[in-house]
Amino acid sequence: MSTRTGQELLTVGQVADELGVTVRTLHHYDEIGLVEPSERSRAGYRLYTADDLTRLQHVVVYRRLGFGLEEVRLLLDHPEGVEQHLRRQRAAVAHRLEEMRELVAAIDRALEREESGMRLTKEEQKELFGEGYSDEYAAEAEERWGDTDAWKQSQERTSRYSKEDWVQVKAEADALNAAFVAAKRAGLAPESTEAMDAAEAHRQHVHDRFYDLSHEFHRGLADMYVADPRFTRTYEDLEPGLARYVHDAIHANADRHAG
Repeated sequence: MSTRTGQELLTVGQVADELGVTVRTLHHYDEIGLVEPSERSRAGYRLYTADDLTRLQHVVVYRRLGFGLEEVRLLLDHPEGVEQHLRRQRAAVAHRLEEMRELVAAIDRALEREESGMRLTKEEQKELFGEGYSDEYAAEAEERWGDTDAWKQSQERTSRYSKEDWVQVKAEADALNAAFVAAKRAGLAPESTEAMDAAEAHRQHVHDRFYDLSHEFHRGLADMYVADPRFTRTYEDLEPGLARYVHDAIHANADRHAG
């Protein structure tokens, strides 16, 4: 056998290792006349020339691109040079890469929806929750509460919600806020039955839709409504002074259920 700098002849095993295919595959290509080794050893073993190896390399590329064996045969037997084959292969690979990038992007979007527990597109999120919805807020919430049982329970529940479910959740939340606004505008104290009932309905909504919420845990949420300016602004945009009103009503309701 000659050296690689000359007309080196490669055995089936060497070709299989170099191209990452099986010996059985090479035998099959030989049997169907797709790539027949040009030489034989004295013992009758198949030996491949540099031209044979080039043809095999084209076969491997086309096969990995999804072409059938007969399609590959037609491509290789077409009267064109190696450069044209390589250009065609490059174009096909570039097209496949673009498809793969699009697929990866689609998978990433699906993963994002799964991890966020919200099976909505960004456009649907803004449609339902308005411009106030922010990926940054969602990420911050996960960072602050991601290790808590409540967060994990909420993620598990909401991961199954469809867009229709989220529409219903939003409608329920809007009705709860409207009840608080109506009570406040009517001049009712946060300790009034109407305001406390609105607070209890709010607690039950979170309890049913997101995570188990005790009355004591509900107090903690109420405190956050007045401590975090972003939560405060959400209520203040509905009605001036509403954040404090909701806070006081929730605490009053918790007191009502204490003991």
